[in-house]
Amino acid sequence: MLELRILEADDWPIWRELRQAALAEAPSAFGSTLAEWQGPGDREVRWRARLEIPGGFNVVAVVDGRPAGMVSGVPDEEAEDAVELISMWVSPAARGQGVGDALMQAVEHWATGRGAAHIRLSVMPDNPRAAALYERHGFTDTGVPGDPLPDGRGHERVLAKDLPSRQPRTPRA
Repeated sequence: MLELRILEADDWPIWRELRQAALAEAPSAFGSTLAEWQGPGDREVRWRARLEIPGGFNVVAVVDGRPAGMVSGVPDEEAEDAVELISMWVSPAARGQGVGDALMQAVEHWATGRGAAHIRLSVMPDNPRAAALYERHGFTDTGVPGDPLPDGRGHERVLAKDLPSRQPRTPRA
């Protein structure tokens, strides 16, 4: 059974567990490293701050009672009418079960509900599975280079999607 849970700052241990698992399992898929979030970087105040990004939305997927995936939506710093999807990850054991789709839909629903016109994300060029998930949900490559790769030999791919405009409800007679 798949369940989605919206996280608050007090849920930081769940986020910590998933984020550290993600960074250990897919180190090349993220802009930060496991080492940055362990040792001195592994502090409750830091985990809480991550979940308290102003205007942010953090959700985890729980499959059969176990956390199995995560994603966040945050306001886009470059465009007032846009949001950014970040920190997407699904546990290898839960892949192929619709977890990624459910997480993507949750962020899209949140973005539409807050009136965003666009949603964007960055994906590593050597992560075709993630890119396929995003493209299946209507994201296309913007052609704009993202952040530089750690090896200095390229950039992240930036994908974006226009969201349906939120129509005001018409009162019923």
